[in-house]
Amino acid sequence: MRKENRTYYFSVEGETEQWYLEWLQMIINAEETAKYTVKLDTKVQKDPLARVKRMTIIGKTEITHVTDFESNEEIHVKQFHMAMDRMKDAENLGKNVKYHFGYSNFTFELWIILHIEECNTPMMHRRQYLLPLNRAYGENFENLDQYKHEKNFKRILKKLTLENVLQAIDRSKKIMQKNEELGYRLQQYRGYKYYNENPSLAIWEQIERILDECGIVR
Repeated sequence: MRKENRTYYFSVEGETEQWYLEWLQMIINAEETAKYTVKLDTKVQKDPLARVKRMTIIGKTEITHVTDFESNEEIHVKQFHMAMDRMKDAENLGKNVKYHFGYSNFTFELWIILHIEECNTPMMHRRQYLLPLNRAYGENFENLDQYKHEKNFKRILKKLTLENVLQAIDRSKKIMQKNEELGYRLQQYRGYKYYNENPSLAIWEQIERILDECGIVR
């Protein structure tokens, strides 16, 4: 019996995020127990408003914007807030769009590490993700640019399974629970929520929703 197809929309800021979601689509669709086949419709587009303007939308549409809170420096805070501004602008276009905030603090590398191991230590700079990345995946990348090279990144993805995605979700929940227990203030801006402190992330929320709707659970 042919499975029903479900489409999930994303806007992402870089190619690694796009390659990851393409891989996730592939392994979900290869899972025999999944209730649905999925299309993770992903565009590299830093501006959520531009993403929506290029879409033909029929009925209510939910989109997840995947972005990084790269540091507490003023320029990066402004960029982070601009992403939320444009998400809200996209919702106000009158196209019946709902945007979800799939942020990572500091970066998407946090999410990738969590597929293999815990990463609960606050970082001073995003470059510090290189050591846990190399440790988790048995690699020896000299810098993050080398890790982000298409051939290298896709080799890392080949080491992962759906079980690793489920583990990353569990580890993300522990991070967010710990932040709450530590009394960190959950920031709110334009209706979106995030922590100033790292590590923190929300990208796991929509990925968990997709897996849950497909019936992929432990």
